Order: sequence, then structure tokens, then C-alpha cells
Amino acid sequence: MVNAGDMNGSGNLMDFLDEPFPDVGTYEDFHTIDWLREKSRDTDRHRKITSKSKESIWEFIKSLLDAWSGWVVMLLIGLKAGTLAGVIDLAVDWMTDLKEGVCLSAFWYSHEQCCWTSSETTFNDRDKCPQWQKWSELLVGQSEGASAYILNYFLYILWALCFAFLAVSLVRVFAPYACGSGIPEIKTILSGFIIRGYLGKWTLLIKTVTLVLVVSSGLSLGKEGPLVHVACCCGNFFSSLFSKYSKNEGKRREVLSAAAAAGVSVAFGAPIGGVLFSLEEVSYYFPLKTLWRSFFAALVAAFTLRSINPFGNSRLVLFYVEYHTPWYMAELFPFILLGVFGGLWGTLFIRCNIAWCRRRKTTRLGKYPVLEVIVITAITAIIAYPNPYTRRSTSELISELFNDCGALESSQLCDYINDPNMTRPVDDIPDRPAGPGVYTAMWQLALALVFKIVITIFTFGMKIPSGLFIPSMAVGAIAGRMVGIGVEQLAYHHHDWIIFRNWCRPGADCVTPGLYAMVGAAACLGGVTRMTVSLVVIMFELTGGLEYIVPLMAAAVTSKWVADAFGKEGIYEAHIHLNGYPFLDVKDEFTHRTLATDVMRPRRGEAPLSVLTQDSMTVEDVETLIKETDYNGFPVVVSKDSERLIGFAQRRELILAIKNARQRQDGVVSNSIVYFTEDPPELPPNSPHPLKLRRILNLSPFTVTDHTPMETVVDIFRKLGLRQCLVTRSGRLLGIITKKDVLRHMAQMANQDPESIMFN
Repeated sequence: MVNAGDMNGSGNLMDFLDEPFPDVGTYEDFHTIDWLREKSRDTDRHRKITSKSKESIWEFIKSLLDAWSGWVVMLLIGLKAGTLAGVIDLAVDWMTDLKEGVCLSAFWYSHEQCCWTSSETTFNDRDKCPQWQKWSELLVGQSEGASAYILNYFLYILWALCFAFLAVSLVRVFAPYACGSGIPEIKTILSGFIIRGYLGKWTLLIKTVTLVLVVSSGLSLGKEGPLVHVACCCGNFFSSLFSKYSKNEGKRREVLSAAAAAGVSVAFGAPIGGVLFSLEEVSYYFPLKTLWRSFFAALVAAFTLRSINPFGNSRLVLFYVEYHTPWYMAELFPFILLGVFGGLWGTLFIRCNIAWCRRRKTTRLGKYPVLEVIVITAITAIIAYPNPYTRRSTSELISELFNDCGALESSQLCDYINDPNMTRPVDDIPDRPAGPGVYTAMWQLALALVFKIVITIFTFGMKIPSGLFIPSMAVGAIAGRMVGIGVEQLAYHHHDWIIFRNWCRPGADCVTPGLYAMVGAAACLGGVTRMTVSLVVIMFELTGGLEYIVPLMAAAVTSKWVADAFGKEGIYEAHIHLNGYPFLDVKDEFTHRTLATDVMRPRRGEAPLSVLTQDSMTVEDVETLIKETDYNGFPVVVSKDSERLIGFAQRRELILAIKNARQRQDGVVSNSIVYFTEDPPELPPNSPHPLKLRRILNLSPFTVTDHTPMETVVDIFRKLGLRQCLVTRSGRLLGIITKKDVLRHMAQMANQDPESIMFN
């Protein structure tokens, strides 16, 4: 916006707008910000601070504080996000175990913590200790038998239903925006859309509490996606404490980009992956300065979580693993097959989930969100309890699937037939034939795979906090572990085959099934979200092994290629389009040969464009125009005859300007002339005082000619973040193109419903 503070008319004119007034420059709910305007306002603010800093020591100190405020906000976001993530992890650990039993020595201890403190725990039975009792032991004094199993089964379902009901009730009553993963909305907000309350204090509180409840209930969802929303709520709260960010929506979004990085940092213990996730997946505008600050916020968040040490293993995540066996070139084939599986699973999930969510929105099903959550929770708990791999929390399942089978592992997956004469080091156990425990685990994992694939489709999108990272990784990890065990047994029994002969001799440790689980997890997560670079870095930070980057890259790229063959949209973009948000994706390509004149309004047969004239309309005329239309702003022309463009005035600022003029000044009445010129118009002697509104006029609105290709117009909207663009010919106004018009035109060209774009 041009600063017209010095453009005063004569002294008796009512030019109150030379002083700022409340709410000018803000936006209404469910509207898009003007990035160019926000950038210009921040440049003006910075220039003013710099010039004032030379006047006195105090002003110089204020300029330093302004410069450092960004780093202070990042520090606060990192500390708060890390603390909340640690508290959530500890609470989830305890409440998940509460469904099965309780610690008698200290009820707030989880199963593992309870047995840590016990002096009667043996290594072989490290999950059993007298201090920890299942509900059947506590209530009827029995730990084995049919009656004990049925009682534990019933209480498992009851606890799950209680947690889920409490969660959905809190969301429904106190913070409706706390549902879902939050990433589609975060992406939309970072692109410049306003959703008031989505990052508010109530949303932060309720999302944190209900996230613990829903993850503990055993539903097929994760906490990693919602942690991004929680971190962005922290970012929004702290940015509101500094006027540099609270009064500029563009600057606020730089803070939110860094907060998203901190959220992924604490979700996966991957600070670098968090920064890349923010850059690749959620951010719309990501300058170099934001990259540094994102890195700092992610670092502080990871350090804070590490200090809390929620898992007691000095790691940031539950499923941290280290492998000791290198991978071989021949294994690239099964890795690529896992990538194909991940791409197919991603496509299947997106299509089925979007179809179910659309059905929820368009039928009576959407009117009963509490009932839906209760039914899905009951089905999940009833089916999950009999299978040990679905009964435990999904993070623990992934942890077990990722683990390498060492000499000290007691899992069914590690029930191999050992050679009694083996004298190998602990970390170098050769491939062995599978025992009965492995075969039992294989069919249980197959059932768990089918269950997870189906139930996740119906769970994601309900009116509760629900992340998708962990369920997707679980599907891939189950499939990967099964493939890994298959390859391992094939290599053991057929080591003389040509593909195994060179690298898998008898007695060697050739295949690591846990690595296949990790590659499968990356492939499925990539297939659903279409992440590539950030995904590989997150998985690499999880394992701490540089040598496994190539298998991860192969699986991630294959998964993206396969999924993209069926559709370019990831799950988050699909939900953005389902909700009708005005999100102009930088990945979308527009190759159609249409022109600006084909898209601009008014079209042929429509009413002429609503405009303001520079010095011939009264206050009443302007108020009538505002009342009769719902446009975000109005072009200002010399006159309705010439239609020579002068500038553009925002609707909200016109309303505020007239309201403030009526309140603060005598002489401004309904028939006062409104003028946008530098000098007042010539008026009859007895006419009321005119109202000068030049300061709210954007004198340099973005314009294109009517013959500009729409490919160029789309690029301009995408790269400059425009709200609207005026169409002219030889300086004469012809029409206007809004972001909504662009999105509807793109949908129409892609044979989609243009009316699905609901917001401006």
C-alpha cells in the first residue's frame, strides 16, 4: 500500500485517515490475505524502525529487540512444542497400559516403568512383576483362564470406549477445530487463507488433551500429524505477543512454517527432517531467513524433548533402531517391490478415504459424529484385542517390526531355531531357519495387515484428532517385515542360487528383516503423502544409519511414481479439495490455452462490474454498494464513462473508514462526497464536508491485459500470492479475476466440479 500520510488536502478537510485506526489492514474470516500488501507493509515498518534507530539510544535498543524478536519466538516455540510432546508421550504410554492393568506401587507408572522399579523382575520375564497386575488379577484374583481373558477383554473395550467418548465430546463442545490431523488446514493457512480460531488457545488445549485420549484408545491413528497442529498453535500464540508478527499476516506465516518444522522434529525426533518437511510439504512461502529459524526451532524442540526423555532410552522416539548388517544390490528388487506396494496402498487409501469422507459430508452420517467414533472404536477394540500385534499401541508395533533379532530378543518374530554350537558375537547372528513362533507371527501379521488397511480408511477424518503417519508406517512395516522374513528364509534354504551365491554364504548374517520393515514403512508413508526428500531424511534420522539411504530412496521414489500414475494428489491435497479451501498448489500444472478474458468477471450477459469513482460518489452511495454486494473490494476509476483505472479499495477498509469517520468527525453525513484523489473536488459552498479516503487506496493494483494467457495468470497468482488481479486494455478497466475464479477455472479444465471451491 502506498503511504499517503503526507497527502493532506486543505486544513478544514476531514482527513482523519492520516492517523491509523483500529483493525485497518486486517482480514475477515475465511478470506485470503494479500501477500504483496503484507510484504509492502513490513518493508515500510522496517524502514521506519531503521530511520528512528539513529535518533536515540532507546530507539536503537528497540530496533535490536525487534531484530531479535524472531529468534525469541523460535526459542519459545521450541521449548513449548518439546514440552508438550514429552507430556503427550508420557501420558499416552501410561493410559495405553491402563487398558490392560495398573501398577500397585504407583498407579501413574506405565507397565514398563512399574517393572523397572521392581527388584523381583527377571530378565526372561521382564514384562512380569508382582507390582503390575492385570485387571483380572486385581478384580477376581485370576491371571489365566477363560474368565480372566473375558474380563480383561471387556475392560479393554470399556476403557477404549471411555477414552474415545471423552475425546469426541471435548472436541465437539469446546474446540471443533481440534479434529483431524490439521495438516490440510495448516497448508491452507500457510498459503494465505484466514481460519480464525483454528490456531487458538482453546484449540491448543483441547487438541493436546484429546490427542492423548484417542491414541490411548487404540484407534488406528497417530499423534505425529496433530503434533504439527499443536506446534503451529504454539507458534500462533507466541507470535501474537510481538506486534511485528501479530499485525502482519505474512510475517505470522513465516513463524508458522518454522513451528511446523518443530512439530515434526518432536514427532519423529528428526530436526532436519522437520525443516525439510516444512519446506517440501506444508509451506507456501519459505525465504532463506525462515529456513534458519525453522532449523533453530526444530533444534530447541528436539533438545527439550531429549531432556524430558519420555521413553527412558535417551532417544527421541520409541522406534529408534540400529542395524549392523550391510544391504546388498540384489536386495534392491524386494525394496522396489515394497515401493510399488506403498504406491498402490497410498492410491487405494486416498480414494477410499475421500469417498468415505464425502459420504460423511453429504449424508446423515455426518450428523452423528459421536456415534460414529463410538462404533469405530468398538469395532477396533473388539477385533484388535485377540491379536497381540494389534492389541499393543501402533508405535510399539512399529518398534518391534523395525527391531533386528539379537541374542537377547524374546519376541515371537525372533523365534528362530538356533545352532547349539554357535559361538558368534551377539551382534553377528547368522541367518537361521524360522521356528514355530515366526510362522505364528506371520499369519498374525497378515491378519493385522488386512485389519489396519481397512480400519484406517474409516478412522482418518472422524471428529477427533487423527494423524496418518503412524498407521501408514504400520501398514508398510508389517508388509516389509513379512517380505524380509520371506527373503531371509529363501536365502537360508537356497543359498546356492545364483542371486544368493555371491553374498549369502552358509552361516553368514545376510538379510535384516527389520530393514525391510523400515523400507516398507517409508514406501507406504510416501505413497499416502507423496513426500520424498523429507521422508528419506526422517527415516534416516530414525535409524541413524547413512548406509540405508539408498534403499529408502529407491522405495520412496518408486512409491511416488506408482501413486502419481493413478493421481497427483496426496492425502492432504485431496482433503483440501474436499473441504473446498482456496489452495493453489505449486505442484499443479496448467497447460490449457485459455486467456484472461475467458475467466474474468463480468462475463457476457452479467451485470457490469461494481466500481467506485474517484470523486463523484457520496458516503451513502458507497454504503449502498457495500450492502448490495459481497465483493472483497472495488476498483476505483476516474468515472463510469471513461473507466480509467486509478486503484483498488478493500471492502473491509471502506467499512472501517466510514464507520470511524462518522464516530470521530462532525460534518461527515450520508451525502458527503467521498474522494480518492490528492486534492478535493470543487464543491458548492453549502455542501457537507467531503471524506478523503486516499490512504486506504492501493494505487498499484496488479493488472494484466485481456489477452494474457491463463498459464501466466495462474503463475502470477501462485508466485505472488495475489487475492485478485484486474484486467485492463489500454488502461481501461474490463474486469477482475479473483483467486477463486482461477481455482474454479482450473477445476473446470480438469473436468471437476468448479462449485467445490467454496471460499474466497
